[in-house]
Amino acid sequence: MDNEISFYRANEKPYGPLSNLYRRSVVFEGEEYQTSEHAYQAGKARKEEVKQWLMAAPTPALLAMAAHGLYVWDVHPEWSKTKFDRMKKILICKFTQHQDLQELLLGTGNKRLVEIATVDNAVNRLWGEVNGKGQNKLGVLLMEVREEIRQKISDEKIESVEAALKMGMTADAIAA
Repeated sequence: MDNEISFYRANEKPYGPLSNLYRRSVVFEGEEYQTSEHAYQAGKARKEEVKQWLMAAPTPALLAMAAHGLYVWDVHPEWSKTKFDRMKKILICKFTQHQDLQELLLGTGNKRLVEIATVDNAVNRLWGEVNGKGQNKLGVLLMEVREEIRQKISDEKIESVEAALKMGMTADAIAA
């Protein structure tokens, strides 16, 4: 589709960096994580030792697999209520802390972003789509973050122009 961008594997060009498994550090809640997947899954664990075990996974994909297999008693009791908000905050960090990633996200214009998985399971249908079916939560959150970043940049430009005008600059000088 011309008005849609799909992604899945972190190493696929050009949109692999939209994946949470893309290897780029993210500082979230004062802690640096290897990937946005690490930052997300760190919030899932009820106990610190379970969190540390998850963070020690050798790859982001294995981290995700391990986190999806946690026993119910190892998962934070509020996880189902907080996970989407956490993911959005992490995505904001990821795409504001790395200029190149921000440019990639903004460069998607107004296209629908969709994580396309091949394995049909509940997790893939929640965060993405499989065979056109799923909630595509990651894609939806990425589109929300894209719009928020756009709005922030627009607001900053307006504030900059207003400040320049207050200092007596002309419109021609501001445009230059």
